[in-house]
Amino acid sequence: MNTKVLLFGLVSACAAAVPAGACTGIALTAKDGSYIQARTIEWAKGYLESGYSIIPRGEKLFSYTPDGGQGMHFTAKYGVVGLTVADKNFIAEGINEAGLSCGLFFFPGGYGSYKAFDPARREVSVADMQFNQFVLARYSTINEVKDALLGGKVDVVGLVGDAVLHWRIGEPSGREVVLEIVDGVPHFYENPVGVITNAPGFEWHLTNLSNYVNLYGGNVSPWKMDSFEVRPVGSGSGLLGLPGDATPPSRFVRAAFIRNTAPQLGDAFATVTQTFHLLNFFDIPLGFEIDPTAGFPNIPSATQWTSSIDLTHRKVYYHTAYNVNIRCIDLEEIDFGKVAYQWHPLDASQVQPVEMVKVK
Repeated sequence: MNTKVLLFGLVSACAAAVPAGACTGIALTAKDGSYIQARTIEWAKGYLESGYSIIPRGEKLFSYTPDGGQGMHFTAKYGVVGLTVADKNFIAEGINEAGLSCGLFFFPGGYGSYKAFDPARREVSVADMQFNQFVLARYSTINEVKDALLGGKVDVVGLVGDAVLHWRIGEPSGREVVLEIVDGVPHFYENPVGVITNAPGFEWHLTNLSNYVNLYGGNVSPWKMDSFEVRPVGSGSGLLGLPGDATPPSRFVRAAFIRNTAPQLGDAFATVTQTFHLLNFFDIPLGFEIDPTAGFPNIPSATQWTSSIDLTHRKVYYHTAYNVNIRCIDLEEIDFGKVAYQWHPLDASQVQPVEMVKVK
């Protein structure tokens, strides 16, 4: 098995270190307590093969290793639905039947680093690209994941070069943590703002929000400069100065303020649709990430798909750059004791349906 070929697409996805991507994640809670996690996934160099995997309870799985061999072997304790990139085992975002959700985000720039792969610990080694698959198949709570990593029961190993990931893990209760591995040591951070992007580290992003303490939703009041009245020139002046570029720090700030100023809606589905609208603000046009003189790939957008997961009701929603109609996978309709392990592309055909309006 040529592991490096299989991994190329996922390593490039969400990479801010190269002109490839800029993944953004947000989380919202509805008035009825429903908890929703949503995110984008980008790659600007071409079509990124994406699909969804269904993993039944009892499925026997194994992890790849950097030497092209096999690492940990494990059996799925919980049924899983995962949105994948490049390979059916590489779940970029997913949820299990217990309601635990896990998503990966690229973590470039040397801010994170794993332990070197030790062949002698092959049986406890899980590839970073398969960490979501492993977590969702085996655990039902954040504390279980923390116990496994902090207790040395699991080694997370990188598969390609110095590429490093970090993760967002959530529970139906609304608890969300960010996992970063630095110098081989796992660090779990409670997420008080419901946002994740890429580098630098999560604590840096929280500190950086203080640089924008003057921003708020709504409009600035007019004020006098001697006899001259200074007035805002349009709506939304309270957020004048909100960064609009695609770098991870700017997207983190923008997502934090946009999420914080969004009204809290009544139920899960209203909030799911709201997350899609909010994340439209984070779609990345190709020209943001590619020098036009180099030529553009034949894809509609660098943002290749957007997902929104209802952890409370165990539903996965998504749309793609090729078809912005929202689709849904309801875990409650899947018998994970009988269903077969399967993978399907996110788009059965890469065509945007158009509803024709008949005028009489």
